[in-house]
Amino acid sequence: MTVWVITAKGNLVNSAITAAVLRELVFSVPGTDRWSEMGGFFPDTQDDVRLDWQLPGIACAAVGGDFATTFPAMAALACVQVSIILVDDMLDEEPAGAHHRFGVGRTANMALALQAAGSVLIEQCRVDASYRAAAAHALNRMALATAAGQELDVRNLSGEDNYWQVVRAKSTPFYGAGLEIGALLGGASPQMVRVMYNVGVLFGEAIQIYDDLEDAFQSPANSDWAQGRNNLALLYGLRAEYPQKEKFLHYKSQAADLTALHKAQQILIDSGAVSYCAYQLLQRHTAAKQALDSVALCRRDRVDHLLKMQLAPFIAFVREIDESLADLIQSEM
Repeated sequence: MTVWVITAKGNLVNSAITAAVLRELVFSVPGTDRWSEMGGFFPDTQDDVRLDWQLPGIACAAVGGDFATTFPAMAALACVQVSIILVDDMLDEEPAGAHHRFGVGRTANMALALQAAGSVLIEQCRVDASYRAAAAHALNRMALATAAGQELDVRNLSGEDNYWQVVRAKSTPFYGAGLEIGALLGGASPQMVRVMYNVGVLFGEAIQIYDDLEDAFQSPANSDWAQGRNNLALLYGLRAEYPQKEKFLHYKSQAADLTALHKAQQILIDSGAVSYCAYQLLQRHTAAKQALDSVALCRRDRVDHLLKMQLAPFIAFVREIDESLADLIQSEM
C-alpha cells in the first residue's frame, strides 16, 4: 500500500505559496543542511506547492483564517509526508525508492530528520501559542498513527475488513491532520476542527481507493499482483463471486506475463471490481460533503474545490477503462 499524492496544481486561495518558499522554510530548520539530498524532494521553483501540502492553508482559509500563517505548517506537512514515503518505499522494497540511491542507513536517518523538522516548523506559525501547541500535537499524533499503520501494513493482513483497518490506520491520518492543523491555526471552533479532520480522513480513503485502482491497472504488473498486498480492486477479484473467477485466479498467478496480466485486468473490469471501487470512492465524497453541511464555513468552496480536484483525475482514469461508468460517476457528483 503506497502513499498517493496529488500532482495537480492550482491556487485554491487568493494567496499562494511557491515551491521555492516552501524549500526555504524546510532548510531554515537547523541541521537539515546535513542532507543535501533533501533538496531533490523540495524543488526551487516558482510553481505552486502541491495540493496535498496545501491542506493546512485550504482548511485555514475555509474557517476564515489567514492562509499565509500556515506556510510553516505546509512545510511541516511536506517534511512528514516525504519521511513517510521514504520509509514506505523501503518497507515495500520499491524499485524506484530513494534508498537505492542514498543507501538504507542514510535514507532512514533522513526520514527521521524530516519528521523532527516538521515539529520545529510548526513552532514558526505566527498564531497564538495555544493554537501552535494544538497543531503540533495534531502533527505528532498523525506521525505516531501512521507508524502504527505501517506496522499493520507490513503484516499484510488478508481480507477486506483488514484492508480498511490498515487504510484508516496508515493512509488517512496524514490527510485528516492536514486539514485539522489548518483549522486549528485558523482559530476554528472544536466542532469545525473535528469536521475538518473527518473530511480529511474520508479524503484520504478516497485517495487510497484511486491509488489501488491505478496500481491494479499498471503494465507491467505492479508489485501488488506478485506480493499479494492488499489492494481493493484485487481483493474484489479474489473474494467476490462471479463467472470468470477461476480464470482470474489463473491469470493472476501469471501476472508477470503481459498477456496474462491484461486478461486478468479485463476480468476485473467485467467482474465489477472497478465499479465497486468507484462506489466506495463516491461514498466517501458524499460523506465528506454531508460532514461539511454540518458547519457554517466562511469559505466552504475551498474544500469543495479540493474534493473536486481529487475526483477529476479519478474520473479521467475510469473513462479510459469504462466510459459509461465514468459518465455515471459524473452524474452522481
